[in-house]
Amino acid sequence: MALTSRPGSAPKTASLFSAIVIVASLGYFVDIYDLILFSIVRVKSLNDLGITDPAAVTDQGLFLINMQMGGMLLGGILWGILGDKRGRLSVLFGSILLYSLANLANGFVQTIDQYAWLRLIAGIGLAGELGAGITLVSETLPKEKRGYGTMIVATVGVSGAMLAYWVGEALGWRNAYFVGGGLGLALLALRVGVYESGMFEQAKQTEAVRGNFLSLFTKGPRLARYVKCLLIGVPLWFVVGILITLAPEFGRELGITGPVSAGLGVFWCYFGLVFGDFASGTLSQLLRSRNRALQLFLLLCGLLCAVYLFAIRGASPTAFYAVCFVLGFTVGFWALFVTVAAEQFGTNLRATVATTAPNFARGSVVMLVPMFTGLAKLPVGGQPLGIIGSAAIIGVVSLLIAFWAVSTLPESYGKDLDYLEE
Repeated sequence: MALTSRPGSAPKTASLFSAIVIVASLGYFVDIYDLILFSIVRVKSLNDLGITDPAAVTDQGLFLINMQMGGMLLGGILWGILGDKRGRLSVLFGSILLYSLANLANGFVQTIDQYAWLRLIAGIGLAGELGAGITLVSETLPKEKRGYGTMIVATVGVSGAMLAYWVGEALGWRNAYFVGGGLGLALLALRVGVYESGMFEQAKQTEAVRGNFLSLFTKGPRLARYVKCLLIGVPLWFVVGILITLAPEFGRELGITGPVSAGLGVFWCYFGLVFGDFASGTLSQLLRSRNRALQLFLLLCGLLCAVYLFAIRGASPTAFYAVCFVLGFTVGFWALFVTVAAEQFGTNLRATVATTAPNFARGSVVMLVPMFTGLAKLPVGGQPLGIIGSAAIIGVVSLLIAFWAVSTLPESYGKDLDYLEE
């Protein structure tokens, strides 16, 4: 049974450009900077650590990505539970502190083992900021404006990837980690003027159990909603974690006429994501439907994945980066996806879901990578399937499942979020 807030005690609401929205946006900006930085400096950092063979760079790079994403899986559960038990603000600033310190330490690594453990710790820290920020924004803005609020968070946030590229190119990979850590610590100074969610404060006054992660699995309909939320985000991390992170490898396989830079691939993809997040958030408000906006973007993503894998063989690097840009636009539904996850659940489980859902989706890379490498080696007609065929299979399956998940979720646009799960 859902419980609503008491009459006359409606939670305090914030304006679209309040301190809450600004801090959540800048927090996500630093989050994305640190999250994507390894993909940008992967080759250079591994070369400096003595790994120069291209195959070894690929293997060790995937290992480090898996360590980071594994940390995000662990952190998603940890921060999500804390967000519902201790509050959204404690998670927002605690996660920023942890990933900032971890990234400062990343600038000093001398071995792969050190690199791996610090990426794990950074991943745990990176897992908390977005879910806490989106939950806080969703619960403090009027329901008619929260789609615009989360759009602002996403649009500002994903541009952090572009700063990561510029800093990595201009200052080197070690200094890029130092800058990321410093930005996070500086952000903590902006805590003044940010207040806790009124909905959470009201939930604390009830006897409802908060942050019980296992309760997501105790009822079939609730579990179904949760799993569907997770599945919506998988295609984005298929694109970013495989197609874009391994852009140099795909460039060689596709016969691109010049060298392809992983950093530039990430830069152009995230540049597209800036516009995509703005467009998807705005579209969901104009259509008054989160689901229809997500369906449209998933269809566009499928089309651009096909172009990336099959239509640009022998193209120039410029054309390749242009496709990365448009592909990034089509997966620019990240904050919309997290918003939908937050809107599907009551206040006593909202932070748990909004934090675990994006991190489980990000963590899907841990499963996608071995599937990708395994399928690529699968013999077909006496020859290995290869990375093109492997990526095509994984892309089709993940997109079809995500489209089904969106199509069967209840519409959440304009939903009153002031209620508790049973």
